[in-house]
Amino acid sequence: MSRKLLLSLVCVWLVAAPVLAKDPVFTMPRAFHAKTYPAHEAHEMEKLSIAVDPYDTADKTAGTFTTDFRAEGILPILLIMSNDGDRPISLATMNVLLVTRGRLKISPDTNEDVFRRIATRKESRNVPIQNPLPIPLPKKSKKQVSREAEIEVEGAQFMARAVEPKATRHGFLFFNVAGIANPLAGGRIVITGLADHNGNELFYFEIPLEKYLSYQPGKPSPTN
Repeated sequence: MSRKLLLSLVCVWLVAAPVLAKDPVFTMPRAFHAKTYPAHEAHEMEKLSIAVDPYDTADKTAGTFTTDFRAEGILPILLIMSNDGDRPISLATMNVLLVTRGRLKISPDTNEDVFRRIATRKESRNVPIQNPLPIPLPKKSKKQVSREAEIEVEGAQFMARAVEPKATRHGFLFFNVAGIANPLAGGRIVITGLADHNGNELFYFEIPLEKYLSYQPGKPSPTN
């Protein structure tokens, strides 16, 4: 009897294993020191460097995301912060803005903002071309976003509250650039609200995105 039970458990495991193996997993791109990225700014006195790396092309996003954020009017930008000092840098009150050439100021989207945009666009695609009866459609919510998209957005968002000494922190910020032609051209990322270990606010960072657009591709050196 125990042998039959064992064989049954083995069969169940063999059937379930492929399903479990397909559970979506998000892998954050490896971080390099901020100074190795073309679009960066270094404040030598505070020993802090910040870089931004836009994921603005299909080829670049394909290796990281399965969700087509470009089709949703969403621009993922990788934020990299490297602290070469001996004291932590606080990000508790950090504020990041994408400022376009036309001086439009765009704050990063929250997870719910991103989910709402993805769900809304899926809703419009699913509306029948002709419908004789005005049947109300259910409102989209986070639960109606694909599991892959949920995992990618939640796993990618920049969530650090501090940059520890001799450390590099990184993560994505998602900006709603729908309807904006060439949002990177002439744009810049402005970062304020950083503070040292005593709570003193640091000088703001302003990173021109033209540094990224004019860069000739190369391979940065990995951070230790």
